[in-house]
Amino acid sequence: MGASSPPPPLPPLHPHLRIPHSAPARLLLLFLLLIFPPVSTSVNITAVLSAYPDLSDFNRLLRSTSVPGDLAGRSSLTILAVPNAYLLRSSAARAAAAADIADVLRYHVLLEYLSWPDLRSIPAGGKLVTTLYQTTGRAAGNLGAVNLTRDDEGAVTARSPFPFSASNATVLDLVGTLPYNVSIFAVDALLLPYGFDLAASETRPSVRVNITRVLVDGRDFNVAASMLEASGVASEFEAAERGAGITVFVPTDEAFADLPVTERLQSLPADRKAVVLRFHVLQSYYPLGSLESIVNPVQPTLATADTGAGRFTLNITRVNGSVAIDTGVVQASITRTVFDQNPVAIFAVSKVLLPREIFTGETSGAMQAVAAAPQPPEAAGLAPQGAEEVDTPPASMSSPPGVREDVTSGADGREEVALFCTASLYLMLLLLV
Repeated sequence: MGASSPPPPLPPLHPHLRIPHSAPARLLLLFLLLIFPPVSTSVNITAVLSAYPDLSDFNRLLRSTSVPGDLAGRSSLTILAVPNAYLLRSSAARAAAAADIADVLRYHVLLEYLSWPDLRSIPAGGKLVTTLYQTTGRAAGNLGAVNLTRDDEGAVTARSPFPFSASNATVLDLVGTLPYNVSIFAVDALLLPYGFDLAASETRPSVRVNITRVLVDGRDFNVAASMLEASGVASEFEAAERGAGITVFVPTDEAFADLPVTERLQSLPADRKAVVLRFHVLQSYYPLGSLESIVNPVQPTLATADTGAGRFTLNITRVNGSVAIDTGVVQASITRTVFDQNPVAIFAVSKVLLPREIFTGETSGAMQAVAAAPQPPEAAGLAPQGAEEVDTPPASMSSPPGVREDVTSGADGREEVALFCTASLYLMLLLLV
C-alpha cells in the first residue's frame, strides 16, 4: 500500500479560547471573579468545535445525537476529536448509520481536564480515565473507561482497558483549551468501546418503545398519556418506529391547562382528536441537535399521511436559542428532552400544537358568534355618531388613559382637567428655559 498524504494541519488555537497572560489582565480577571459569582461552568462543546473546520464532520455527528445535552452543566472535560481526513478512513461511515453512534461519541468525552503536560507525565503503567459512556451504565466493569498510555518516544495512545482490544487512537495534537474546563485533542481514529459491535448494532431489531409508559413515567404528561391511550393511536406511533423512526412533541399538563377557552380540544369528535394527536408526531427520528440545524423547516406529520401533502405540517425553526414549532395557530418551544433513543425522540413542548386546518375555522366561527351577539348595556355609549339619545362628547375633550376614572361626569370636570394639563405644560416649558 502506498503512503497516503498527511492530512492538512489543524487551525491554530481560537482567539476566544486564549487566556490573557499580562499582570493587569490577570488582576482584572481576579477582580471580576471576586465581584460576580460564577453563573455556570458548562461549555457548549458544539459551538467550540465549530471554530475548527477540520473537525466539522466530527461536530456534525455530535450534533446529530443527544450527547451535547448530556454535557450540560458539566465541566472539566477532555474531548478526543477525529479530524475529517482521519474520520473518512475509519469506521465513521458505519458508525454514522449505527443506532449507538451516541455511545461511540460518549466514549470520546473524558470526564477530566487534561493538558499537554498532563499527557506527557502519564506514568509507565498508563492512566485510566472515566468517559461519558462509562456513566451510562451500559459498559461492563470499567470497560467504558479509556486507558491513556505513553511510549518511549512520547507518543500518547488512547485505547480500551481490555488487554486485547483492537481499537486505539494516537493523540495528534492539542487543538484548543479553555483552562481549566475543556481541552480538545485531535486523534487519528474513531475509538470503540470493547465489545461494541457496529455491524450488529446496524442490523439488530430496535426495541419497541412504549410511548404511553414513557409519558406516565415523565409525570408531567398525564393528560397527553390519557388522551393517547383513549384514542387508540398509540399503536400507530409504535408501528411508525419501524420505519424512519418518529419524533414526538408532547404538551405538558400545564400546556393543556393554558389552552384558551375558545379552543375546545376535549369536545372534538374522536376522529378529529386523533388527528390532533398525530399532528404532534414527525415521521422521522430527529434528536435535538438535528432539530436545531434542520434544513427544511416545513415538516410533515403523521397526520399528513392521512390528509395529503402540504396539510397538517409543522414549521420548525430556531428562535432565541431554542427550537420553535409553529402550527399557523400557535407557536410552541421545546422545553426539555423526555426520551431520546434511536429510533424514538420525545420532547416536551410549552403549548398544545393546534393545527390550523381544524382550529382556525373554529376560532373564526367563535369570533363571528361573539360579533353577532347582542351588545351589553355598557356598550351603548360606543354607539355610532349620530345615534339618538346619546350625548357623545367631542373627541378633543376625551381624557388621557389613567385620568378618565378621576374625571367627574359633566363638562366642568373635563374643563378642569384640560386647564390642569395646560398649566402643567406651561410650567414645564418655563423650567426648560
